[in-house]
Amino acid sequence: MQILYLGDIMGAPGIKVIENLLPKIRAQHEIDLVIAQSENVSDGKGILKTDFEKLKNLGIDFFTGGNWSMFRDETISLLDDPNQPIIRPANYPVGTKGLGYKYVKTSQGKVLVISLLGKIVGKDSGVHVDNPLKIIDSILESEANFSKVATVVNFHGDFSSEKLVIGQYLDGRVSAVIGDHWHIPTADAMVLAKGTAHITDVGMCGSLDSSLGIKTSVVVDRWRDNKIVKNEIELDGKLQLNGLLIEVDAKTGLSLGVKQLIEFTE
Repeated sequence: MQILYLGDIMGAPGIKVIENLLPKIRAQHEIDLVIAQSENVSDGKGILKTDFEKLKNLGIDFFTGGNWSMFRDETISLLDDPNQPIIRPANYPVGTKGLGYKYVKTSQGKVLVISLLGKIVGKDSGVHVDNPLKIIDSILESEANFSKVATVVNFHGDFSSEKLVIGQYLDGRVSAVIGDHWHIPTADAMVLAKGTAHITDVGMCGSLDSSLGIKTSVVVDRWRDNKIVKNEIELDGKLQLNGLLIEVDAKTGLSLGVKQLIEFTE
């Protein structure tokens, strides 16, 4: 089966990229399942229900989560519902609203999708999250007897060491481990020794001529002149789509190949 994972959809430009490019990509590669990182969809923070429905209609089947997943109250009901194709990180403390893993139906069978959060730098560096290695062990053990054709793990974090190590830790146990949050794609997409597809960071979908989707001038003012300014999403210029196409053997649940997708549009 063919699974496409798309990096962080960053604001209105990210939605435009999906609208312009995803239908063609789905048809060209005969994709069975499209998963996308949704924590930056609506003005860069979380995802509104209207944007959630729009992106589903554009061809996204499932949405992973990150440090902004819980930002919008209206999203909580979606995260709580096991039948809604969206999750938040699974290693938030017990008692946190929402679910960190769910199944999604495909023509090939059910796929288990899991999100995990690394140690995020900046304002969220002090937010407690449970150990992601222990949490993923627990999830895989609890779901071991459930029928599925693939397991996709999303690791949303800043440290490349964490992203590399968890890929190797899960090699042979899941179909793919995909890092995101940087908004910059790394050049290390591969199938690891025991059959797990891996990339340190898949990148983003949104503005190319920007600082990770934010207007460069805003970042320069903050950096050079110590101005207290809010982030503004860059709405002009060239747009980019970054994703990872994964070929999975539905019989073994392991990956046969990966292809990094980097495409541009106006």
